[in-house]
Amino acid sequence: MTVDPRSASSAAAFPPSPTQAVVLAGGQGTRLRPYTDDRPKPMVEIPGTGMPIIGHQLAWLAAEGVTDAVVSCGHLAAVLQEWLAEAPLPLRVTTVVEAEPLGRGGALKYAARHLPDPDGAWYATNGDVWTRFSLREMAAFHAERGAVATLALARPRIPWGVVETNEFGHVLDFIEAPPSPYPVNAGVYVFGREFAALLPDFGDHERTTFPRLARERRLAGFPLPQGAYWRAIDTAKDLTEAARELAAQTGS
Repeated sequence: MTVDPRSASSAAAFPPSPTQAVVLAGGQGTRLRPYTDDRPKPMVEIPGTGMPIIGHQLAWLAAEGVTDAVVSCGHLAAVLQEWLAEAPLPLRVTTVVEAEPLGRGGALKYAARHLPDPDGAWYATNGDVWTRFSLREMAAFHAERGAVATLALARPRIPWGVVETNEFGHVLDFIEAPPSPYPVNAGVYVFGREFAALLPDFGDHERTTFPRLARERRLAGFPLPQGAYWRAIDTAKDLTEAARELAAQTGS
């Protein structure tokens, strides 16, 4: 059998994609009330799907090769744990509960201690994100740049129509809800094995760890590919928009 040397060198250059992930699912979701009066934010159902946000996340992670997920719980943790215990999940799930609020960075650090391979790379997602894109491509991007951490970058649509003008101030066009010219943190990450040790015990990694890695040029940003679906579910309007977008995709 003949082996293509380019394939062999490519395989040797990049480690396998992570097979473990942390899902941050402890938020209260105050802007989603009354949906979150009796359940944590990731347990809110996407209309028309019969499944909560976290169910969509876990299905996506499994489809991308993840075999083990640690779900970090907080607000109304028992509701989430009960659903996870009864649902037919496509991967192994462990839940951890913060005895006190740790902040997002502290929650990541605490949950990472329960990963099956503490010395391996891992994904992480915010529990209020509904998205679909290739995590394997993101992991390769992360490895290619030798980053300690890589965050996915989305360009959400601006909720207003915008006006396009030329250099003389003449109006050229009206554009309804265009993509933002600035990328935002999409709430999906790839972390190297050394990342957990850099996290704070309490507080937000976006105010501590990420700025430090950015100064050291060890933080990368992976632009979501064109056509990738991404939506953060923050308000009731987001639920309505997600259902509408799903219907448009499926033709229902």
